Amino acid sequence: MNPSQTERTFRLRENYPVLFLAAALFVVHLLCNGHYGFHRDELQVLDDARHLAWGFVAYPPLTAFLGRIELVLFGTSLTGFRFFSALAQCIAVVLAGLIAGELGGNSRARFVAALATACMPFTLLEGSEFMYVSFDFLWWVLLAWLLLRLINTGNPRWWLAIGAVIGLGMLTRYTIGFCVAGLVAGVLATRMRAQLRRPWLWAGVALSLLLFLPNFLWQAQHDFVYLDFVQHIHERDIRWGRTNGYFPDQLYGNASLFTLPLWVAGLWFVTMGRDGVRYRIVAFLYLVPLVLFAAARGRGYYLAPAYPMLLAAGAVACERWFAGMRPLRVRAMHAAQWLLLAAAGITGAAVALPLAPVNSFGWRISRAAHDDFAEQIGWQEFVQRVAQIYHSLPADERARTAILANNYGEAGAIDLYGPALGLPPAISRTNSYWYRGYGNPPPTTVIELGNTAEGESESVAKCTSYGRFRNREGVDNEESASGYEIFVCRDIPPKWKEIWGAKPRFG
Repeated sequence: MNPSQTERTFRLRENYPVLFLAAALFVVHLLCNGHYGFHRDELQVLDDARHLAWGFVAYPPLTAFLGRIELVLFGTSLTGFRFFSALAQCIAVVLAGLIAGELGGNSRARFVAALATACMPFTLLEGSEFMYVSFDFLWWVLLAWLLLRLINTGNPRWWLAIGAVIGLGMLTRYTIGFCVAGLVAGVLATRMRAQLRRPWLWAGVALSLLLFLPNFLWQAQHDFVYLDFVQHIHERDIRWGRTNGYFPDQLYGNASLFTLPLWVAGLWFVTMGRDGVRYRIVAFLYLVPLVLFAAARGRGYYLAPAYPMLLAAGAVACERWFAGMRPLRVRAMHAAQWLLLAAAGITGAAVALPLAPVNSFGWRISRAAHDDFAEQIGWQEFVQRVAQIYHSLPADERARTAILANNYGEAGAIDLYGPALGLPPAISRTNSYWYRGYGNPPPTTVIELGNTAEGESESVAKCTSYGRFRNREGVDNEESASGYEIFVCRDIPPKWKEIWGAKPRFG
């Protein structure tokens, strides 16, 4: 790309359609994101945001830090808490357009790349929830754009920005290491290996390590607990069959099935196309993580952040192919492209945006694809039920009663909605809650959540069941359809240190 082409990439006027698209998507998220309730994973992040540290059992610290900012700015507003995740996806949409520009695409190609990224089911879903995967997605896309800027400008100082993004990525989700493996392989296998002689590359490496260092030290101080956590979760996912659909998910679960021709064309463009030699490192950013995640038996969505760059490359490839066609055929090809993108947008919205009323036909469509919305239903009712049980206890007993949650969703819900109902903070042995302990003095009565009658039968305490909880919408989710009952347990042996265990339970 010559300097004039690079300059055109950044002319604001030429990028207005992409910016308007991203702004419109952001408005859609703001309008939709308050529809259901907090997801159980969001409840964990929300609670961790109140207990900031340089690390947590289930993830690095950056997502909780952003959650803390949102708490300061928006309180516990559902839409406010999802503000940054929606913004992250919209920035990724803009970056997809910029990637197309770096690959030599015109304004149409940039808009197609941005629109295809905006239609990704993964993009739409992760803009609707506050999860670490929302920000992990952004860092992958940003890294791809920065790498192309490095290639096109020849300015090695871009390695500092690349190093900063990798460091932030490691503070968000460790799976960005798979993307880094692709970057390393691409540098070694292409003409980019000349960059190894540049001090700026190594300065970028140093910067990434420096940013990651506080979390690494936290892990070292906590016996690298994440390794135990991820081993447990990975074995559970394999046991439950969650990793079985890895390759099919690449066809329709990440980027839409309707944009499959686009990103396949993009993969061809960065491997076999005429600019393949120049931009082949982009292929490594996709193919190496694809193989590594498959070998590690990862879940399909782990590779979702790699698709915007391929969609962008595909948009550029299509424009070049169309340029050699007769005008009538070009119009037909553009019409087909817009039809596929429209289909991708409609199906993506139906599956991944919180639009449909609970238990409606549209709800059942999204529920067939994922359970994220189902896990947002019933938390306030659940806490109200716990509060009824708590306040039914004698006053002197309530003073010595704790609420023991066996999963982080329950604990987070109690801590979010419980104070207004006069409930004490939850205690839990799950993930980072374990480090917060069981209180001093220890409780003598426990309201236990998230256990079954079979599980409670092994307790040495005397436990009375107060029945199962069912949300008023009748939605089956983990809390309502797992056989969990609410128990009040008394005569607890004075062995809380043994009960609490030597390390967290993982979930």
